[in-house]
Parts: sequence; structure tokens; C-alpha cells
Amino acid sequence: MRFLFKTDYKQDIRLFQHEGQVLWYGLLIAVMLAAPWLFGNYWLSQLTFVMIYAIAGLGLMILSGFTGLPSIGHAAFLGVGAYVEALLVARGAPFPLAMLCAAAISGGVGFIVGLPALRVKGIYLAVATLAFGFIVEEVLARWESLTGGNEGLTVAAPRLFGVNFAAPTPFFYVSLFVCVLVTLATLNLLRSSTGRAFIAIRDSEISAQSMGIDLTRAKALSFVVSAAIVGLAGALYAHKLRFISPEQFGLTQSIDLMLLIVVGGLGSVHGAFFGAAFLITLPQFIAIAKDWLPPEMAQTAGLQALVYGLIIILFVMFEPAGLYGRWIKLRTFFELFPFYRRGMFRRQRAFQRSERLK
Repeated sequence: MRFLFKTDYKQDIRLFQHEGQVLWYGLLIAVMLAAPWLFGNYWLSQLTFVMIYAIAGLGLMILSGFTGLPSIGHAAFLGVGAYVEALLVARGAPFPLAMLCAAAISGGVGFIVGLPALRVKGIYLAVATLAFGFIVEEVLARWESLTGGNEGLTVAAPRLFGVNFAAPTPFFYVSLFVCVLVTLATLNLLRSSTGRAFIAIRDSEISAQSMGIDLTRAKALSFVVSAAIVGLAGALYAHKLRFISPEQFGLTQSIDLMLLIVVGGLGSVHGAFFGAAFLITLPQFIAIAKDWLPPEMAQTAGLQALVYGLIIILFVMFEPAGLYGRWIKLRTFFELFPFYRRGMFRRQRAFQRSERLK
């Protein structure tokens, strides 16, 4: 088992805590760079979707996982980013510039939504974001002159300096570059005073406020950053699908994003990637399982939604730390065997009496 002896404050905020992380993450990047030669086009496409959803998961993780603000309407920001990207690229804008605009406009929308929504908390905030998601979906469906309405909108191929990036391999590298960039930005945000303020608000708003943290400013900033990252994922999502319509960014998509961070592991950057991989591969397992189920059950329209609901319930009840939390427990079990104790991961949460009533 590895023990870290820290003698300097800067050791606590390093990007990599030890040399082993540099080795394993370096190997992971090497495998991803070689993926077009290791996998076929189908699995390369699935890896691209995993990275796009991981970017969206990182955005929602900043708001719900690190700041503790629930949201059931983040598919709206995904839709805003996708439509901004599609409209700008169709008018001749370079796709990197269009992606930056998609992130900026999504962040602006997040600021507009965040200010009034921050007057409420808990379940009321979740309902407010859900209402916002319905509003955006309706606007995308009704504004036919701009969005094409329910008929949808075809997304032009991403081009830069005359090079077409729509092919599977070039677009995979574009998604990989953006994913690595967003991951590093998220890690650096969490190491900063702003990121630590987000975590303090999640753990105890009263304690955070007593330490001088401006709750309104920090929560609004969390909304902006979260919406901007999800909008960036929406831009990649639009190019990957090449066709977008309002129903793709409805309640089902928001639930998928919430499932991603809950199953992956709330409050963990790794959890966004675990959850994205789980979300992309789950439909494949459901399709395989249908071959073994009775025809009456296999042809049920709501089977996938039923499976998603059961998974969320099981993880909330038996593994609230998600897949990444389970991985940490398994790794620790083998490192400490036979001295592992089941209760060593049990969290002791003691809040002030005034906060328990909220």
C-alpha cells in the first residue's frame, strides 16, 4: 500500500499526487492515442460518445457533485450548445470558434437561470431546473424559423482550414483533445480557492458563509461554469450525431446525465468517466439481455426506463459512492488484506443543529 508523507502545503494541491499516477494516466493517454489502430469504427464511435458524455458529466458534477446543487434540467444546456454550434457552423464559422461561442452562450444562459433559481434550494431547486428544461425544449420546438422546429436541424461537417474532421478518426482526436482540456481545467478549478469554496458550500452552507464565502456569487459561478462545460459537450454531440431535434434534449436526456454522475460517483472527477462508460454500454447490455427474456417482457416499451430507475435506486441505497467508490473499496481491500475493515469508509456527518432542519 502506498503512503504519502506530505511536508509542504503545495503537495496537497499537486495535479498528480505521486509518480504512479503519472505512469498510469500516461499509459491511458497512450492507449487512447492508439485507439484508431486498436479498435474498429464501431468501438471508436462508442469511445467518442463516452468522452462527450464525460465532458457533460464533468459539467454537471461541478454543480451537483462539488457544489451540492441538484439539477434535473441540464439537457437544456446541452441543447443550447448543440443548436448554437449547428447554426454558427452552417453560417461558415470555424468549428473551434463556434464551440467557444456555444460554451459562452450556454454559460450566459446558465447565469440567467442560476440567479433566480438560487433563491430556492433542495427539491425546489431541482423542480426549478426541471421547469427550465421544459421551457428550452419548447422554445427549440416552436422557434421554427431558427431551429427548424420538430423537423430538426442538420449539422454541417466540422471543417478547419479546408480539412474535414467529420471522419471517425479525426473527430475522435478532436473529442479526446477537448476531453483532456476540460478534465485538466476541472482539476485546476478544484485546486483553486473557487473550487474549494464550491466544496465548502456542498458540505455546509453555514460553515462556508461563516468563513466569508459569498454564497450567491459562488453558486452563480458554479451554474455558469457547469452550463458552459455542458454546452461545449453539446457542440461535440451535435457534430457526432449530424442531426439534432428538440426531443433529444428533453427530460430523458437530463435523467441520463443525472444517472451518469450518480452511478459514476458524486463528487469525483473519475466518476464522470465511470458513469459515461456505464451510460454508453448499458443499452448494449439491455439489448443482449432482451434475447434471454420472454417476448412479452422484451418488447415492453418502458423496459430501458425501468432498468435505469432500478439502477439509480440500487446505487442510492447500497453504493452511494458510485462505481468509483466501489473501485476504491476493492483496491483498498486488496492493498490491506487481511486487515481490511468494512466500516473504514463509513462517513460521519455531524452538522449544526440549525442545519439539520433544512
